[in-house]
Amino acid sequence: MRTTKNRAKTCIAGARKLHYFAFMGRLSFRSKFAFSIAALLLLAGVWALASAWVQKEVLTRLGNSAEVVARQQTKLLDSELARYRLLAIVLAEYSDLEEALTKESPEVASRLNDRLASLVSKTGASIIYIINEYGRVVSSSNAHTAESFIGRNYGFRPYFTDALSAGSAEYYAVGDLSGRPGLFFSRQIGDTARAQGVAVIKFEFQALVKGWTKDLGETFIVDPSGVVLASTDPDEELRTFRVLSATERAHLTESGQFSNRPLEPSLLSFETNGMMAGPSDTLLLPVEERISETTLRLVHAVRANPALDGARELAFLISIAATIILAAIAMAIYWQLTRTMRMAADRAELEVAVTARTAELHAQIIERETADRRFREAREELAQANRLAILGSVTAGLIHQINQPVAAIRTLAENARHHLLKDRIDRVSANLLTAVELTARIGTITQEMLRFARRGKGENTRVDINETIAGALLLLGERFHSADVHLELPGSDLPDVVANRVQLEQVLVNLLQNALDAVADRSDPRVLISADMDASWVSLIVADNGPGIDPRLAENIFNPFVTTKAEGLGLGLSIARDIVAELNGVLDVMASPLGGAAFVVRMRKA
Repeated sequence: MRTTKNRAKTCIAGARKLHYFAFMGRLSFRSKFAFSIAALLLLAGVWALASAWVQKEVLTRLGNSAEVVARQQTKLLDSELARYRLLAIVLAEYSDLEEALTKESPEVASRLNDRLASLVSKTGASIIYIINEYGRVVSSSNAHTAESFIGRNYGFRPYFTDALSAGSAEYYAVGDLSGRPGLFFSRQIGDTARAQGVAVIKFEFQALVKGWTKDLGETFIVDPSGVVLASTDPDEELRTFRVLSATERAHLTESGQFSNRPLEPSLLSFETNGMMAGPSDTLLLPVEERISETTLRLVHAVRANPALDGARELAFLISIAATIILAAIAMAIYWQLTRTMRMAADRAELEVAVTARTAELHAQIIERETADRRFREAREELAQANRLAILGSVTAGLIHQINQPVAAIRTLAENARHHLLKDRIDRVSANLLTAVELTARIGTITQEMLRFARRGKGENTRVDINETIAGALLLLGERFHSADVHLELPGSDLPDVVANRVQLEQVLVNLLQNALDAVADRSDPRVLISADMDASWVSLIVADNGPGIDPRLAENIFNPFVTTKAEGLGLGLSIARDIVAELNGVLDVMASPLGGAAFVVRMRKA
């Protein structure tokens, strides 16, 4: 009887197993298909969000940089225009002018011509000339040249008529003899009731604009009609940013303001999204500044294609990393569901094992919740920081660090599947625990990437220097390893300092990257991170055995655009010193114990 019952139980258990495996076969195909669709949708969603966020951050940074350049250029232009306005006022008070206008004496005219020519050479003006009340030029700084204005009548020019009626005027036009465009400053000579003439100074933008060609991007000076008066790109001068109506063109032709120039449309066009489109699919980000006391505006545009390409690459990397993590979690959940079904089918035989496994899973859940809580607390303590440029340079190393655990997770998952089919629960558990640890490692790397890419809030708190050094090496460790650079680190008992963790880490990464570049051609490359301290300060030193700093650049090494690299912009050390200054610290150069270059960051103790 007992034997029959045992056989019945065995048959029932066998039937349950056959039913379970048949059900799992049907479930496997549907689940794999659904999982594939979900993964594609998830990847597309993460890609869209990451791309939008990263592109917004990149364009914001690019726009801020362009605004700084535009403000600097506008201030310089305002200063130049103010100087010529003052010169026109002073010139109108010259005693020689009244004599030259009232007495047609060749001697007086010659003396005034020489004086005006001297003013042109000293002030940098294009030309200075005097017009009598009838519009005829009686004296000019170019009197002794082939383009002499003497005797020419400019009574039709608005700068002459407006100065006679209002006392002063400013007018942009193309010279009828020189053919060069310029801004004319005019000032009435004599009393308002009885004007004797007008003093005119012509200022040409080209000399000033030529100096801006060294700045990144293109600069345009534009009038209210959209005509480009001057540009760092000569092909854009006297073109229009908008289509002129027939009435506007007729008015410009009648006034002779731009002579016989065709005023063709610009090669650039403004898009509805605020960008500028150029030839060969070029995209530019424009910013605009008003020029003081004029109706003109300065437009500075920088190329956005390289920044947008970098943003797309970073967004793709973030999407892949996030998808891998979510996929790993989904696989764990999926495995848990199938395991629950198998346990339900074999509950009578595996009740003890189920109890033990349930306790183990409960402990894992508690451990994961604890780890998640610590992760969230650590993330909330970190300020957002803008590190896209640095992440771009270390992307290859980070991908290598992610690919290794991903390959290992795949192998462990395949092995766990085979062990599961053979009921080797202990081996399945071991493989999954290892996969969880590798997933945590991937999570650590991607979290460091995300934290380092976000903008910081600039709040100073107590910062652990040891953790800061560890964070920097997480980003640059692969580069040190691949370049075979010997790195010496300080002890782990460094005191805390008052700083911002993300900003201090950015400075350290910047200095370490410079050190790596410096020792790239050395046969025995070495980089040293050391620390020194006194009662109030902690000094963090980054030294290398590279070629050192050129003595000619030593005094200006922290100035913008000063660099020893062939392709460097010279902004890294300048930005690093500004960040350290904001943290109430000091960044300076010192003698390197390794014979190359060395930089010291001094921060107050917490």
